[in-house]
Amino acid sequence: MSGAVNAHTHLYSGLAPLGMPAPAVPPKDFVAILEQVWWRLDRALDEASLRASADLYLAEALIAGTATLIDHHESPNLIEGSLDILADAAQALGVQLAVCYGATERNGGREEGRRGLAECRRFIVENRRPLVRGLVGLHASFTVSDETIREAGEMARELGTVVHVHVAEDLADVEDAKRRGYAGPLERLLKLEALPAGSILAHGVHLDAAQVRFASAAGLWLVQNPRSNEGNRVGYPRALAESPNVAVGTDGYPADMTAEHAALERLAREHADAGLARLGERIGGGARLARERFGNDDVTPPPLAPDELERIRQRAREEAARLWPRMLAQ
Repeated sequence: MSGAVNAHTHLYSGLAPLGMPAPAVPPKDFVAILEQVWWRLDRALDEASLRASADLYLAEALIAGTATLIDHHESPNLIEGSLDILADAAQALGVQLAVCYGATERNGGREEGRRGLAECRRFIVENRRPLVRGLVGLHASFTVSDETIREAGEMARELGTVVHVHVAEDLADVEDAKRRGYAGPLERLLKLEALPAGSILAHGVHLDAAQVRFASAAGLWLVQNPRSNEGNRVGYPRALAESPNVAVGTDGYPADMTAEHAALERLAREHADAGLARLGERIGGGARLARERFGNDDVTPPPLAPDELERIRQRAREEAARLWPRMLAQ
């Protein structure tokens, strides 16, 4: 059977269901969730734990019927070569994967941002895996300088690809852009010429209708992540009804698109989404996005043998047990 498409996710979260420790103090807002959970996790990743995360996440994606994924990666203490680990896992399992490193300056300033973009460039130039594509990544507007944003756009145009970035997931992203003198993160990215047509904007929760229409006119994709947005309490992206170029992702939640689509429909009803009658277009958006990035959306991966699945799960359990103490030390 042809597989479903997960239009935005994080393979590095693959071990999270295996006992990831909760923060000592419940996070008070979205930025605190990032600081106390996900940014501690990504700093703790090493080669073995990242490989185990990718293998487990992709294997369970296949079990759920998902065969194409668009990944946004961060591992600040394992930047160089990290995209090869993810790509090798996808190629071995027969999964289509578009991958980028989400350049950020949140740990090491401009040099960290340069290294993240350099990893994107290296991978795009060197990758020869038929099932894998490289993109240019930025973490989010609020964690990078204008210089890094501008360089990302220049690189994407030079290499003939697009940029994948979180946009207006939380009001903190909007407020940061305004402090820098921009109307919002979308306007900042556009002003700095960082969004070639076809670029992928994850979330868009706090974009208004006019901004979404402008993004659509610029040929940009928006990706709604229903379960993650609900879990992080960032709001509901009501304005996405204004664009025909919307797909659905899981943002690191398991790549079970049937569950994600069910959450989308439930939340759309709860929030009286104006696009409720056209949710089928949103659900089908992933296939259209996949055709843009891969030339097709019709992937039938090979079956996953039970003994191979158990081997992947066993290694994941072992690496998770090693990862959590490192995470707590961050």
